[in-house]
Order: sequence, then C-alpha cells, then structure tokens
Amino acid sequence: MAPTAPVEKKKPDEKAKYKRSKPRNYDLGNGVLRFSRTRMYHKKALYKFVGKKVKPTRRPVKPAFVVKEIGGEKNGKERKVYLKKRRNYYPTQDKIRSKPAKKTFKQHKRYLRSNLTPGTVCILLAGSHKGKRVVFLKQLHSGLLLVTGPMKINSCPLRRISQRYVIGTQTKIDLSEVKLPANINDEYFRRHREKRAKKEEGDIFQAKKEAYKVSDQRKADQKEVDKQVFEAIKKHPDRKVLLAYLSAMFGLRSSQYPHRMQF
Repeated sequence: MAPTAPVEKKKPDEKAKYKRSKPRNYDLGNGVLRFSRTRMYHKKALYKFVGKKVKPTRRPVKPAFVVKEIGGEKNGKERKVYLKKRRNYYPTQDKIRSKPAKKTFKQHKRYLRSNLTPGTVCILLAGSHKGKRVVFLKQLHSGLLLVTGPMKINSCPLRRISQRYVIGTQTKIDLSEVKLPANINDEYFRRHREKRAKKEEGDIFQAKKEAYKVSDQRKADQKEVDKQVFEAIKKHPDRKVLLAYLSAMFGLRSSQYPHRMQF
C-alpha cells in the first residue's frame, strides 16, 4: 500500500476563540435588566472599595529659576537665572489661524430610521392630520418624509413631515411599480409669499390677505400618485383589512401605553 499523506490539523480560529458573549447584566426585554442594582453591587464586590481614598500622586515641580551668587559690593550679591530662556522677540499681532469651514444645513448628512422604508404605513403624531395612518413614499433632500393618505381613503394629501413625528408600523405596501413625478421635491412644497405693497396716500384700507389655494399642478400630481398607490394596495393579500386600517384613526384607550405596544 502506498503511504498516506499526514493529515494537517486546522488551527482554531482566533476570532472564534474570543467571540463576544452577552454581558452579565443584559436586558431581558421591556427595559428590565437581569440583575438588580443591589445584586450587581455584591457581584462586582463594590463594598471592598467603599470608604477607601487613594492619595493623589503629585509630580515634583521643576524650579523656574536658579539663584547664583555674584561678586562685587554693589551688584546685589545674587541673581535669578531662569532655566527656560524667554523669547527676545514678540509679534505685535496674533497670527490669523484658518478655522475649519462649518457645514451648512444643506450639506448635513441625512439619516433615516431602519424601520422606515418606502411603502411603510406610518402614524402621524403632529399637524392637522395627526392620528391618521399614511403611506411613506420617500425621503426628500431636506431629510423630511414624503407621505400620502392616499387622499381618497383618509383625506391626507401629499405632504412633508419630520420622522420625529411619525411611528413606523410593521405593515408595508409594495411600491416597486410606483413612479413618483420628478418635480416633487422640497421646492415643490415651498409657498411663495409676495412682498407687501407700500402704502400710498389714497389707500386707506389694507388689502385683505389672500387664502391659500391648491394649484392645478398639485391636484394633478395628487391624483397620479394616489392612483398608483391605490393599485399597489389592491394587490396586497389583505387589501380589505388594509383599506379599513388606513381609513381608521389611531387612538389610545385607558391602560394602553405606546412604549409597550408593537406597531
């Protein structure tokens, strides 16, 4: 028989050897820790260090100058010689130091919560439409969220809102086939206010403020987006329940706490 080659043993992986395990006092859920404060007090043996004070170590201070004797009756007999020589020249003005340029708000990096993805059904917590369930479409350049009701279901139009005032639920709608108009951005929602006209001698009464009117362009975009979102809702397996869920308002009853609920 031919001699068999020696089998090489694999060395244990060093990274696998030092794998991080759970901490001793980990969270059991809902903010409840495994051990209490008193239990951890005894486990860490903190009672051994109670009342013990460590004296601060002081470094020896180096003398700033040395006293040297000088000959002569009228010379004062001694001089103070500094160990660190002073500079002979001092500038009259401080140097202008270049400061790092501050990034403006437009240049800030935008972050988005992990549970907020296009198609997530969210609950509004602020504004005139608070309590309504809306569909998250995309995040704009300013960091605000673009949401819609849709308008046909709960009368919530296309609008912007900060992610601070939104609860992201686990209910999601597939918006892969939805194509939003390219003109919907932050500038699209900005209201253009005209400057006040200067008063003239003949004008006695002030002109009335004109109420905000929705433009035809915005109405057309609303219909186009809602049509696509409504078709995506119809393709959902639980479309009947989803339509009732979006049309219903969110509210809390007695003994219901939002931090204990799973949305």
